[in-house]
Amino acid sequence: MSYGISIYFGLDNTNQENIRLLKEAHKLKFIRIFTSFQIPEADYSILKTEAQEFFKLAKEYDMDIISDISPNTFKLLDLHDMDLSGLSDMGVKTIRIDFGYSEEEISKMTNNPYGIKIQLNASTVTEEFFEKLDIYLPNYKNVDALHNFYPRVGTGISEECMKEKNAILSKRRIMVSAFVQSNNKRRGPLFDGLPTLEDHRGLQVREAANHLFALGNQSVFIGDSLPSKAELEDLSGLSSDVVELFIELKEKDNITLRLLSETYTQRQDEARDVIRASESRLLLNEDKIKPLNTIDKKYGDITIDNYNYKRYMGELQILKVDQKGDYRTNVVASVLKKNIYLLKYIKGGKKFHFNIINN
Repeated sequence: MSYGISIYFGLDNTNQENIRLLKEAHKLKFIRIFTSFQIPEADYSILKTEAQEFFKLAKEYDMDIISDISPNTFKLLDLHDMDLSGLSDMGVKTIRIDFGYSEEEISKMTNNPYGIKIQLNASTVTEEFFEKLDIYLPNYKNVDALHNFYPRVGTGISEECMKEKNAILSKRRIMVSAFVQSNNKRRGPLFDGLPTLEDHRGLQVREAANHLFALGNQSVFIGDSLPSKAELEDLSGLSSDVVELFIELKEKDNITLRLLSETYTQRQDEARDVIRASESRLLLNEDKIKPLNTIDKKYGDITIDNYNYKRYMGELQILKVDQKGDYRTNVVASVLKKNIYLLKYIKGGKKFHFNIINN
C-alpha cells in the first residue's frame, strides 16, 4: 500500500508550490510521485528546468518518481530513445508506458538492469495484450499498473470496467493504482477534477480513496495539481487492507464506544444476513453488556449482543437485511447511507473499522 501525489511542470503551479507540496507529502510518508511530460498546455520553456530541480530533491527523499514516456519524452529530456540509464540517473524509478512501444519493446524494458519498474495503463489492458506480451517473456516482478485519470466530465471509467481490468492484472499479480481528484486546486485547463472513476468526480479524497482500496487497488494518487494539507492527511490515514465505514451512534455507553473503536475482520464463513466480526467477543474481556435499544433493526445497522444472548454476548454484526427487534441484541449504530454500498466489499477475511461522526 502507498500514496502518491501528481506534479505537472510548466502548468498551473509555480515551482515553489510544487516543492512545498513535495515536502508536505514526504512528511506524511507519501512515497510516489506521478508526473507527465505529455500535456499540450504545459509551458515547455520552463518544464525541463523545473523538473530537474524537483527530481533532485525527490531523489534525496528516495521517492518513487513515475514518469509517462514516449519517444518524444526522451527528446524533451535530452536523452536517447529508451535511455533508461539516463532516466534512472535523474531519479525516475518507474516509467509508465502509454503509447508508442510494441509488446517486444515493453518486454525488453521489464528486463532492464537499472531497477526501473515498468508501469502499464491499467485502464486499457486486455487479455489479448498480455497474450502478445507473454511471447517475449516479460519480467512481471518488475511491472505494476496505474489507471488513467479523466479531465472531461462524463469520461471517467465505471466501477465495472475497473473490476474487469483489475481482475486481468491480478491474474499476473500486478499491483494496481488509481487516481482521486483534489477539491482544493483542480488542474487546468478544464478544472473539473482528475479522478479515475466517474462516480468519484466531486467526492472528497478520503471517501473516493476508501472506495478504490475496497476495489483492490493497492496505491492511490491525488491527480490534481495542488491538494490541501488536509487532503494529504486524509489519504495518508487510510489503509488499503481496511474498509472504513462512517457511522452514526445510537448508544454512547463506554463498552459500546470501546468496541466500536476496534478494527475487525469479517468471518471466513460469511453469514447470509449479516457481516460478523471475528474478534468482538474476544475483546469483551470482563465487561458485561446490558440490554439497551433492542429495537427493530434495518439494513446497515450495527448490533452488539447483550448478556441475554449468553455465550454470544459481545458479538458485533452489521446487518445486510432488515430484522425484527430482539431483547438479546442492542442496536448501537448505523452505517451512513452514503457508505452502505461499501458493505458488499466486506467479504470473508476483509478487515473493516468505523469512523464515528457524532461521538
